[in-house]
Amino acid sequence: MCVEKSDIQLDKLPKHIAIIMDGNGRWATQRQQQRVFGHEQGAVAVRKTVEAAAELGIEYLTLYAFSTENWSRPQEEVDALMNLLVRSIQAETPTLLKNNIRLQAIGDLGRLSPETRGNLQAAIDQTAHGKRMALVLALNYSARDEMTRAVKNIVAAVHAGNINPEQVNANLISDYLDTRHIPDPDLLIRTSGELRISNFLLWQIAYAELYFTDVLWPDFDKHILYQAIADYQKRERRFGKTGEQIKNAEKK
Repeated sequence: MCVEKSDIQLDKLPKHIAIIMDGNGRWATQRQQQRVFGHEQGAVAVRKTVEAAAELGIEYLTLYAFSTENWSRPQEEVDALMNLLVRSIQAETPTLLKNNIRLQAIGDLGRLSPETRGNLQAAIDQTAHGKRMALVLALNYSARDEMTRAVKNIVAAVHAGNINPEQVNANLISDYLDTRHIPDPDLLIRTSGELRISNFLLWQIAYAELYFTDVLWPDFDKHILYQAIADYQKRERRFGKTGEQIKNAEKK
């Protein structure tokens, strides 16, 4: 069944959608093409998804673009991904500005090349006043790396006397994560049929709804996004409470 925008309840949208964009390589292999061709077509899917999310009224869209583990891929593929990232940022910045979308990034950005960091930061600065939606790219990101860096910074703050160990709680830890200015995802989507989280936003998705699709990322489009959101809207989010408690709260 093809889900349309009219099937979505616009008053019950997830505020933040995060996506693990998986399947570019397999998509290319199925077509007897080089893996980089799949990544290039994946960039087209990114553009379509960003446009569809902004049109719906999604406030935050986070895309898992490059993990800390991806450095272990063949150097040729890594180089191609970095070049594609630079080209895409340069090409899409005018569109982001036109559509009032601000670009943000999470991850250990220090390992990116100076050219990539420079282009990324320039786009972030240029689009900083965008109010329609935040597009968050997870680059050289993994949740374990993020939490390790957060723990190191908290320990340093404790040693410096800026934090009392008794103050360490879930809220303080969240304040030391890369996403400290970003709300936790309501909906996490993963493409390509893989049923795992792959070290992505492990702390932040504690209560996110998960949606898995067999569609490979280059084939992802607005209708699949609508389908994921429609499925999300059928679920009862309890956050540890009972269904009865949630229903009673909704009546008040």
